[in-house]
Amino acid sequence: MLNRRTYFIREHAGVFKLKDTYDILDPETQQQIGYASETTPAWALWLRLLVKKRMLPLTIAVREQPESVPLIRIQRGWTLLRSKVAIIDAHGQPIGYFKSKLFSFNGGFYVFNAQDEQVAEVKGSWKNWDFKFLSTSGQELGVVTKKWAGLGRELFTTADNYLISIQDMGEQQAASNALLLAAGLAIDTVFYEQQ
Repeated sequence: MLNRRTYFIREHAGVFKLKDTYDILDPETQQQIGYASETTPAWALWLRLLVKKRMLPLTIAVREQPESVPLIRIQRGWTLLRSKVAIIDAHGQPIGYFKSKLFSFNGGFYVFNAQDEQVAEVKGSWKNWDFKFLSTSGQELGVVTKKWAGLGRELFTTADNYLISIQDMGEQQAASNALLLAAGLAIDTVFYEQQ
């Protein structure tokens, strides 16, 4: 799954839900290629009724099958001003992390590798819901674009659909995809959701 260049992410709809769940699809065939689901502890889920979701710990597991071992995990601890989000591989080793910007009118965050080197930045517009993955030299590595899900779904649920497109990176594709797929999911699950 991590060798692909495009992913269609479809959030499961729900009027009142405590956990987020996503289908990861092939954009051309709409065939299921993976799953992303929140595995946050129950105490943190119930605490969301009193405290904003963006301040609480959060864990998202990305799998090829619903019950398989996670390919990557997206983990955020307690947050006050700036979020730091760790990306962990299937063996429990850190791949990198994201750090939110302290002040940003357009939204976005920085992407670091496991050696604490900034390798990319996610820049975008919360209003248009279009984001770009940019290397430190400014080269576009990929984009995330929100897709319209229909009036009923958009107005009455918090579910989102979006497309993640990643540039061809040759031999580095799988390693880069893990970070960029996690970054695309983190836009919605970690940084954008207001619950």
